[in-house]
Amino acid sequence: MTNNLSVVVNADAQQVWTSLREPSLVAQWHGWEADELGDEINQIYFSTDVVEGPDHTSLTVNGGDVFELTPVSGGTEVRVTRAALDHDSEWAAWDEDITQGWLTFLHQLRFALERHPHGHRRTHFVSLPGGSGSGIQKLGLADVPAPGEEYSLTLPTGEALSGKVWFRSNHQVGLTVHSYAEHGDGLLIVADQPVIPEKRPDGGTIVIASTYDLGAASLDSIRSHWDSWKAENYPTEVHSH
Repeated sequence: MTNNLSVVVNADAQQVWTSLREPSLVAQWHGWEADELGDEINQIYFSTDVVEGPDHTSLTVNGGDVFELTPVSGGTEVRVTRAALDHDSEWAAWDEDITQGWLTFLHQLRFALERHPHGHRRTHFVSLPGGSGSGIQKLGLADVPAPGEEYSLTLPTGEALSGKVWFRSNHQVGLTVHSYAEHGDGLLIVADQPVIPEKRPDGGTIVIASTYDLGAASLDSIRSHWDSWKAENYPTEVHSH
């Protein structure tokens, strides 16, 4: 079942639009730090087939998916409408991954604009193989409270986390994390991935930790906790980096 691909951001439509049209700002919410992130952003948001709506309330990105911005009580609703699925496309098998990715990135967009509009995030990305069940369950996050409620827990990685539940969906959990930012909080998203026959036969899980203004030692500690836990629990896998 496809999740509702929309969020309400506590910001005006022009602020949201700027976050869609400035490459350095897109990098604060799209994806995670990686060598290819800049090229990916340019391909999706700034290639020649991208179409800007004349009133800056819609953006058709590479591949045909459409962002729509609508002023609402409390800010701006940002909605992504997926393009019709081309079953002959090389991307057809990954269609649900793309849908789930948009959901993740919409919540990262909302977080960046509401919590760190002038911040610079540093991320840690972890990819966990499937085969041993849901990563959300394995990390003890299946029963977190409703969005907006406070939580406090210790992950099996050894990290003691506290904050508020940012969102929950069928396959994802997002948590604000006090210790992921020098001021305010950071964001942790854990997303279970579906089985894709012949490509990802066991499913999997991805983890995106978005941190802000941490010193090198604090960031290294977060990365070490995640990588050590992965090495112990998935010993046949190469470390994330």
